[in-house]
Amino acid sequence: MKPGAARPFSPVMLATRTATERKGDDLVKLLAGNSNLPLAKAIAAYLETPLTEAMVRRFADEEIFVEIMENVRGEDVFVLQSTSFPVNDNLMEMLIMIDALKRASAKRITAVVPYFGYARQDRKPGPRTPISAKLVANLITKAGADRVLSVDLHAGQIQGFFDIPTDNLYGAPVMSADIKTRFGDRNLMVVSPDVGGVVRARALAKRLDNAPLSIVDKRRERPGESEVMNIIGDVEGRFCILIDDIVDSAGTLCNAAAALKAAGAEGVVAYCTHGVLSGGAVARVENSALEELVITDSIGNHEVIQDARRIRHLTIAPLLAEAVKRIAEEASVSSLFD
Repeated sequence: MKPGAARPFSPVMLATRTATERKGDDLVKLLAGNSNLPLAKAIAAYLETPLTEAMVRRFADEEIFVEIMENVRGEDVFVLQSTSFPVNDNLMEMLIMIDALKRASAKRITAVVPYFGYARQDRKPGPRTPISAKLVANLITKAGADRVLSVDLHAGQIQGFFDIPTDNLYGAPVMSADIKTRFGDRNLMVVSPDVGGVVRARALAKRLDNAPLSIVDKRRERPGESEVMNIIGDVEGRFCILIDDIVDSAGTLCNAAAALKAAGAEGVVAYCTHGVLSGGAVARVENSALEELVITDSIGNHEVIQDARRIRHLTIAPLLAEAVKRIAEEASVSSLFD
């Protein structure tokens, strides 16, 4: 749904199946919110487990009402919901689903949040400002979640904001496999668009047979705008892979791509886990020095980029599905990244 678009007031069926369709040996129950149904269905298909039947109804004043249509007593339930645009609606929907499951006596509730909204507000940038990421963590915990599963949290310390077990998955294995397939024969260099992303860039470079690393040194004059100041590293003749966790306005990536090309880079593509792509981000990418922007489907924004020539999706459904399976089986999740 695009910003400013009206939300429907009619009931929305999240997923349906008859009682006879349910397998008696289902390992888990999967409950999907409305934020990213295509990803939820892909996870369910991978696990060969139908989505649990539930219904969301909105009252005239946009209050959300959730009803679980199946018995979940004593079940291991995974709630699939990204807190992307509209962030507050999707967050509230997830909290209400968790509360409904808790009151229905679910044995364990795992909040699967591929994109964790408010993650960029993970510290106090000035006096009298909130740490909203901690507030959201408290809300999810108080609603009744027993554990959380997310992908590429903006800051690793957000795991510590939760007082319940929290698994942070990484998109690097999915991205590195795609890079090797499409650009494996190029003279690669991994580039971090800022100093804060060096750890992420180094991890990707290691997966790309220890490709060299470069850093874009920038100065941000005001929120949403950035100015590239310098390129740390020799990128001349290199095919540059920009790596970041979130692409919002795309200003940072587009400015970095222009600076890399000016410094002699052979070409520039960008890989980002979460494609927020607000405002004129898509148009900015289409008219930039970037040859391609690759994002995952952690955010259900397919309609926003359907006409974009330079933006492509990678799916993280198998990654999330494997993590869900391992959590249900009490197996190691970290071994997914060995």
